[in-house]
Amino acid sequence: MALAQRPTPLRRWAVAGMPADVELWIKRDDQTGITLSGNKARKLEFLLADALQKGADTVITCGGIQSNHARATAVAARELGLDSHLLLNHPQPDRNPGLVGNLLLDRLVGAQIHLITYEEYQQRETLMRQLADRLIAQGRKPCIIPEGGSNALGSWGYLEAIRELQEQTEQAQAGLTDIVFACGSGGTAAGLSLGVKRSGWPVRVHAVNVCLHADYFHKKVASIVQGMGAEYSPDDLDIMDGYVGLGYAKSRPEELLLMRDVARATGVILDPVYTGKAFFGLWNELSQAGRARFKGAKILFIHTGGLFGLYEKLSELTPLFEEPQGGWRYGAG
Repeated sequence: MALAQRPTPLRRWAVAGMPADVELWIKRDDQTGITLSGNKARKLEFLLADALQKGADTVITCGGIQSNHARATAVAARELGLDSHLLLNHPQPDRNPGLVGNLLLDRLVGAQIHLITYEEYQQRETLMRQLADRLIAQGRKPCIIPEGGSNALGSWGYLEAIRELQEQTEQAQAGLTDIVFACGSGGTAAGLSLGVKRSGWPVRVHAVNVCLHADYFHKKVASIVQGMGAEYSPDDLDIMDGYVGLGYAKSRPEELLLMRDVARATGVILDPVYTGKAFFGLWNELSQAGRARFKGAKILFIHTGGLFGLYEKLSELTPLFEEPQGGWRYGAG
């Protein structure tokens, strides 16, 4: 099933301040579509095809209050004639969550929003099964899609993406040595690491975790890869731990400042939850003395989307923008 607009662009990325021996490229998977923007579209091609094959009329999934995955699922489901139910983690689940960012799109396409606490979210799989049972009792045919679309089936989206990447790299004569991307639920990491391994492509795969820790993701990726009928070794994936910062979806001023500077210099807009943290991690690795990970590297950074999440950060972003000299009125300066 085709949902993503492919191939997404791959090009040189001229970010100022890169070490002289490092070459940076970017893969624009934020351009897989507008409302389907991001890496989730590749996973959903497999997951929603499976839902339709099973005769589902409704999909259930989960995520944070500004979940890109939940938004992409809701939009794609509606395009295919399916209803959607979203279990979203929110600190105040008894209050109206508003119409900011991804939530606006969720509600525009008619997704049913179910707010749950952080503590309840730890039982998300149980809660989704319970919701599915209630819908079945009402005569509906629900299909559960896991957090981030990150299971063995969804991860085939990024295993397949390796072929696209190899073809583009060859055409561009990029000679890539490393792939870097944000990791939040493990599916993209599983697909890319297994795809590189199976293809024999001599590149190193690096995931910057934006939540939790390296041990968790090695176990999660191993479980997904094993579900894909393959074996996983920690050597297959370098997890660049240490850049979670204040926590999932929480931004430090220096992360937002780097996002602003990159946008102003290159026109590439990163998001605060995933790509902003991931690029901040890569930037710091390249700034370290010795740069053991990336000395002399040709690095591909995969932009996995998430633009709509910026709107929830307006209050934190506002101090980064100065008032124009003389005011806003045309001719005043």
